[in-house]
Amino acid sequence: MVYLKQFNFPNEIDEHRIMSNLDPRRPRNSTYPLGLFSSKDFTSMVFDPITIIYGGNGSGKTTLLNIVSSKIGALRKNRVNLGVYFEDYVALTKFEMSFERPLEIKFISSDDVFDNILDIKAINAGINRNKEFLVREYIENKYNFKETDITNYESVKAQIEPRNKTATQFVRDRLLNESILEHSNGESALMYWEQEIKENSIYILDEPENSLSAANQIKLARFIEDSSRFYNCQFIISTHSPFLLALSEHIYDLDTIPVATHKWSDLENMRLYYDFFKQHENEFVD
Repeated sequence: MVYLKQFNFPNEIDEHRIMSNLDPRRPRNSTYPLGLFSSKDFTSMVFDPITIIYGGNGSGKTTLLNIVSSKIGALRKNRVNLGVYFEDYVALTKFEMSFERPLEIKFISSDDVFDNILDIKAINAGINRNKEFLVREYIENKYNFKETDITNYESVKAQIEPRNKTATQFVRDRLLNESILEHSNGESALMYWEQEIKENSIYILDEPENSLSAANQIKLARFIEDSSRFYNCQFIISTHSPFLLALSEHIYDLDTIPVATHKWSDLENMRLYYDFFKQHENEFVD
């Protein structure tokens, strides 16, 4: 599904107009994002169901996603300071949508994933403290008989329950979110993506492979592909992951001037990987 069809960036003349019309009292120590894309003769994007943005650090991948997400009104968890010229720049961009409207438009960054992992760790710390308390409660109620008011259901239950369960069963039943403890950082990150991505929507993802192992990157790539093919989602993704790069036939390479689209297998880094593995192919045993 393609909801967002095309996006146009300001050219050099438009950017000069921004500079000319600004209040002279505004700080000019940084003109970001002016010149970032016009200097690469990059003024227009056409989108596929899965559109990939590729480039090295400083090439403008995240900036591009921030511009697009701001213009089309994407929801995001964390607001960031994007500079004094950012809103003026975004105001001059244009986009075209299809007649179909997405249920939601969401920007998800790798920082959002890390924040979620930290939240889980904080929850886990609380759960671990609670586990110690529950183990003490289990031992006390299982082995220390107390006279209990039989009309008090909770008191009776507290004494009977430990006698019918092992300590592990008792603690797990009390900790309804125990499953949080059973996942690594990478698994938690993958679960986060799966929870955030719904059907019939646009998702703008900034380097979603961060904190994921190669195996989990493959799982994420399959999930994104299935969400696009079967659940009418559109994705705009910045990535270095070969597993995600392979999802799209046309990849916008921000390292080239002018910016051009390439097949994933023609990208410089992918060719370096290919050459390296070709040199060492005899070391791989089937």
